[in-house]
Amino acid sequence: MRAANILHLGIKELRSLLRDPIMVVLVIYAFTFSIYTAATAQPETLHKAAIAIVDEDRSPLSMRIADSFFPPHFLRPVFITQSEMDTRMDNGLDTFALNIPPDFQRDVLAGRNPSLQLNVDATRMSQAFTGSGYIQSMVLNEVNAFVQGYQATETPAVDLVLRARFNPELNKSWFGAVMEVISRITMLAIVLAGAALIREREHGTVEHLLVMPVTPFEIMSSKVWSMTLVVLVAAGLSLVFVVQGLLGVPIEGSIALFLAGAALNLFATTSMGIFMATVTRSMPQFALLVMLVILPLQILSGNMTPRESMPEIVQYIMLTMPTTHFVALAQSILYRGAGLSVVWPQFAALILIGTVFFSISLARFRKAIGTMA
Repeated sequence: MRAANILHLGIKELRSLLRDPIMVVLVIYAFTFSIYTAATAQPETLHKAAIAIVDEDRSPLSMRIADSFFPPHFLRPVFITQSEMDTRMDNGLDTFALNIPPDFQRDVLAGRNPSLQLNVDATRMSQAFTGSGYIQSMVLNEVNAFVQGYQATETPAVDLVLRARFNPELNKSWFGAVMEVISRITMLAIVLAGAALIREREHGTVEHLLVMPVTPFEIMSSKVWSMTLVVLVAAGLSLVFVVQGLLGVPIEGSIALFLAGAALNLFATTSMGIFMATVTRSMPQFALLVMLVILPLQILSGNMTPRESMPEIVQYIMLTMPTTHFVALAQSILYRGAGLSVVWPQFAALILIGTVFFSISLARFRKAIGTMA
């Protein structure tokens, strides 16, 4: 092995990437606009939900309940009749429809525990889930305040103090922005490394490499370090200028330590990309295979859903994937400010998994090069 060969071949890969405008645009988009839209696409709380009210009581209490719904959580309530309720929801005009029955106030004051009917359009999942709890809490508060004539002031038996750590504002954009960076690192590592090999096969430059005094190890190593460098630089700039600068998300830990962990993750994922490129014959086939691989890696690694909520067998299987350990160390460093003394087990796991993936991919790459020769 000659380090000079790996260096020059890697520089060749960088030049080939720069001459591919589609890939350049993909890298820029993935670490800029994609990060911003993923962080801001979903509101942090219920926002401008459409609600209609069927007020069959026409009492001060029913009017008080109706007046409690106002922007920005809800649009101003629309008063409708009971016959209009189902039709409006079928037409997608209302997310919530609250039916206040006749004699509601009288029954409340008499202690009869009357029921309210709340219809919810569950196809609007985020609003339906969050809004149902909001409405239940708001109605109960208004009823209690009306019955007592003032807001409840009794001292509760237990005082629960909420302390939200690492995201005190409970802001979804803080979580979404960083998780999107993590997802893009994995996705682009696989895509760029695999596309680099397929590009050479389609352009016929693999045959040129075969007659040069270079080994398969040098060729594969050059692709790994060059694509790793591209993704690391893009991820670092995205964290500084998009996540911290544009979105204002605080980064608690060391970005340098995070990028070191990302480099180990890229060592494994770029090897995966090269392996996938050796088992496909064209870019369309490679793209289809990437879709089958990327989705499980992102969904089951703890990026979107906590691993503890997954079946145990899935948790054990995903321990063999680099993204599981990368997500864990990234969250620890960027959210909780952890140092190397905390995340070293994830670093060690990435080194081990990356070595295994690189060895398997190298064996497959040697076999593919041999068939081309």
